[in-house]
Amino acid sequence: MKIIIGSKNPAKNQAVKNAFRDGNCEFISLDIPSGVNEQPFSDEETINGARNRAVNALLQGSGDIAIGLEGGVQETSEGLLLCNWGALASKDLEPIIAGGARLLLPEQISIRLRAGEELGPVMDDYAKMQNVRKHEGAIGIFTNGVINRIDMFTHIVNLLVGQYQYKKGGSKLTSETKTSSLQEEAKIMMKIVNSVKINK
Repeated sequence: MKIIIGSKNPAKNQAVKNAFRDGNCEFISLDIPSGVNEQPFSDEETINGARNRAVNALLQGSGDIAIGLEGGVQETSEGLLLCNWGALASKDLEPIIAGGARLLLPEQISIRLRAGEELGPVMDDYAKMQNVRKHEGAIGIFTNGVINRIDMFTHIVNLLVGQYQYKKGGSKLTSETKTSSLQEEAKIMMKIVNSVKINK
């Protein structure tokens, strides 16, 4: 199976590879524009960014399926939430979408985003690190490393793959792939459980 990834971000690429581990997949990463603002500021805009990446990656890469992943923020009555969405495009189905974990951003971060800055550079400045978006991500910083950006996007890609299998009426993936995806999902869930225990 030829899988096109609509980004060269290493965290996004590793997340897709985590979900397809049967050894029979070819991965191609393309630098596909999201078609939305550099800092998506709603679920809708973030979904559109993920969908645009997936659809255009499929067209440009001529693959069997394509994955687009996008991070953004959503304003709520509680404050500004980190949000993340993914999309899967294929030749014979409408694009499939799935959302991932979200958490409340500190107000000092939210103020800068509302003023027009982008989360990536703001997190680099806040954490005194470089390329946070390509590694642990904001979610990794604010969960003390219990969940990182790869974990979060792996969860989303697993949701996309599961829906794809359902809509196709059966799996195009091998049982080995499904087993490895479930194992990856179990690891993520254990991280969440352990985090709850620590916070208690």
